Amino acid sequence: MQSPVTSSSSAAPLAALAGVRILSLALNLPGPAALMRCRAMGATCAKLEPASSDGRPTDPMAGYAPEAYEAMHEGVVLLQANLKTDEGQQLLHAELAQTDVLITSFRPSALAKLGLSWDTLHARYPRLSLVAIVGAPGSRAEEPGHDLTYLAESGLVVGTALPPTLYADMGGSLMASEAVLQTMLHRSIHHTGVRVDVALSEAARYLALPRQWGLTQPSGSVGGAHAGYRVYPCADGRVAVAALEPHFANALGEVAGLPSRNMFSSATHAALAGWLRDRTCEELDALAGQHDIPLHTLTDI
Repeated sequence: MQSPVTSSSSAAPLAALAGVRILSLALNLPGPAALMRCRAMGATCAKLEPASSDGRPTDPMAGYAPEAYEAMHEGVVLLQANLKTDEGQQLLHAELAQTDVLITSFRPSALAKLGLSWDTLHARYPRLSLVAIVGAPGSRAEEPGHDLTYLAESGLVVGTALPPTLYADMGGSLMASEAVLQTMLHRSIHHTGVRVDVALSEAARYLALPRQWGLTQPSGSVGGAHAGYRVYPCADGRVAVAALEPHFANALGEVAGLPSRNMFSSATHAALAGWLRDRTCEELDALAGQHDIPLHTLTDI
């Protein structure tokens, strides 16, 4: 009998993409972030950027977010070429001939102009797969858009404040790395490449499902209605309280001396807010450890 597979925090990460070669033409955030994920899974990764006169990176991220660019391209072989020239096309196809998965982020019309439509690619490289990152699916793939517009479309922009991170882009990068795994599984079964489209608008829509289901609406348990799942001011900062399950809520209620365990009542909300307001982050951290209460203090105000 074979020994069961075990894992631990000290074990090496599972290299599910070891031996897989990926070429990316995708610029900005989603494509490079997907490539970073694939590298972490053991893939050999190369990226072909537009040519520059001095050899410096031409991905816009390298200019406005150099630290992010460096992090996402660690261990990635960086190449440059003008794909509108014969020389650039020769380099591209030399790379494609030894590539398992191509990642792009061009609109379909731009891919076609470069001779990279799926029909053309599949005819020339039957075992090559394409992960095409687009803004929106189907007929909307030619529409302009960005992370913010896709979040707004999905109901994830509240008021006029910008979201704290690029949810659609990062969610799309996870879907793209997932798509790479799907293509390799497909090829192992069917012995041929496949195209998978990853739409950033769909990534935003997926992330928005808890809100659509009512979970994060103001009336939802994790949207503010439950007193034990909120962010409160405290004496020297803020505290994110996540005492949602009954045993956590009861522990919080006991420590805070709440007159009622009805975590949805306005009286409980007020009593807990008042109790937290008088305690420091250090005090709350100590109480959380002593009484097994999930909370996180923030001293940034």
